[in-house]
Amino acid sequence: MMDILFKAALAMDISLNEKELVLFETYYKELLIWNKKINLVAVKSELDIPIKHFIDSLTVLPHINNKTAKILDIGSGAGFPGIPLKIAMNSLKVFLLDSSRKKTSFLKHIIRSLSITDTTVIHNRAENLMEDETYGGFFEVVISRATLKLPQLLQIGAFFLSQSGTLISMKGKKSDTELAEAADISHNLGLHYIASHDITLPITGDFRRIIIYKKAFK
Repeated sequence: MMDILFKAALAMDISLNEKELVLFETYYKELLIWNKKINLVAVKSELDIPIKHFIDSLTVLPHINNKTAKILDIGSGAGFPGIPLKIAMNSLKVFLLDSSRKKTSFLKHIIRSLSITDTTVIHNRAENLMEDETYGGFFEVVISRATLKLPQLLQIGAFFLSQSGTLISMKGKKSDTELAEAADISHNLGLHYIASHDITLPITGDFRRIIIYKKAFK
């Protein structure tokens, strides 16, 4: 697994050192163990976790310019993309939000297993968390990996984002309609569409799209 991950990361111009690879290996093993007890991810081949989850999560690294940013990962599930991003860029402050108690239990376990700091698990729904003004404008980056439709993510993300903060939506092929639906909504929320980046994952050739917005100064 480590060899596959290392070579795939290099193909994406991402260099993982030995310590990071060891953390990913631990993550991989714990994920497989917990996956037998609770449904965290679908595993159909040996490439699914290292490529479709780990490498897929790392595709957004070039778009996180603030290396010490507070990041909110909405619908983190088994920790994607938040934990891989934290492993590859340890200076980030990562908040993993998920409404499933079983999944947040796993997230807390993996944080302890990896001994990573500045990583917080929040067991809640994003809509409920918006009732806590403490989190309003608290995060420099809000990210979600195929959890919410883009218009809904924009409405939620706008609350959590700091001024000039970045919202990143990780999508697959069928996102053109969502982008069109989000156009008017983003303007009304003070979110400026920056770019869409289409990516082909190494080895598997799977298509991914990264959609980026910025929150404008009022």
